[in-house]
Amino acid sequence: MTFTGLATFSSIFLIGSMLLTWVVLNYLRRKAILDMPNHRSSHAVPTPRGGGLAVTPLLILLVAVVFIHTGVTSVSHWLMLAAAAGLGLLSWLDDRHDLSAAIRFAMQFVAVIVGVFAIDKPVLGGLVPVWLDHVLVVFAWVWFINLFNFMDGIDGISGVEAGSIGLGIFILALLMPLPQFIGLGYIGLGILAIMIGFLIWNWHPAKLFLGDVGSVPLGFVLGWVLLKTASEGAWVVALILPSYYLFDATFTLVKRALRREKIWQAHREHFYQLATQRGFSHARVSTMIAISNLILIAVCFAQSETPGWMRVFAALIVVFSLVGMMVRMPVKGRTDS
Repeated sequence: MTFTGLATFSSIFLIGSMLLTWVVLNYLRRKAILDMPNHRSSHAVPTPRGGGLAVTPLLILLVAVVFIHTGVTSVSHWLMLAAAAGLGLLSWLDDRHDLSAAIRFAMQFVAVIVGVFAIDKPVLGGLVPVWLDHVLVVFAWVWFINLFNFMDGIDGISGVEAGSIGLGIFILALLMPLPQFIGLGYIGLGILAIMIGFLIWNWHPAKLFLGDVGSVPLGFVLGWVLLKTASEGAWVVALILPSYYLFDATFTLVKRALRREKIWQAHREHFYQLATQRGFSHARVSTMIAISNLILIAVCFAQSETPGWMRVFAALIVVFSLVGMMVRMPVKGRTDS
């Protein structure tokens, strides 16, 4: 695709996201579907929740268009996309009626098991038997879906994270224009465009939130993109791009589990939440994450002769530096959260 074609492609999804989110926002306001503040919330006023009603259909349309454009005919790929739509529907019901954790986890496992068949090669590169590779991928993918949902707690954060991952995958396709990365690159560019359109409404102070109907399918699709990227040999990129979310969510989960707390319940212990509690605005924290993600992207594509483990180590330094700023950097004047 030419530069003009890429610009047109991304513009369609950016404008579509911006307009459809506006339509959804008006619907949520009219129906009074609001996220009410409580002691675990990071917002202070009732805010419409369900922006995923715009993001999820566009995300599914994006992947479908790319599948058609790149000639994907495998039934497993289309079933994976159907699973994403099913998760979106289930998550909307959860947003409205608070489904039990057992139902949510069961459906996520079903969706991921379906999705595994849309990853054509072993993710771990043959280090373990294929059956074990599939089992590990299922658990890793379900964890990624949930960590993405857990981390969606302040204005702009998930749009920044998803957009950054999309940008990184797009750059990978530009630098390595191989058939196995071309389709992923289109999806990455489309995700970036959709997130920019959504962030127009979700940036602090947010006019609406993504909700589970957005964060769960988004985590599912991003999980597939990253696992597919790893299966094609670019495991360093797949590991580094989401490394802040991976670290914050996993560290917090382990800490809470060791205290024998209910890890599936909402809380305010993630590092980004600690930063807002210290007085940083949502916009400042999300901007810090965005800048760190750009540095992580640069680390991903360091000189090709740099060993993968060195790039992962460098990524850890970036993540630790970000976390350190969140919990240690002085706050110059308290800001609205």
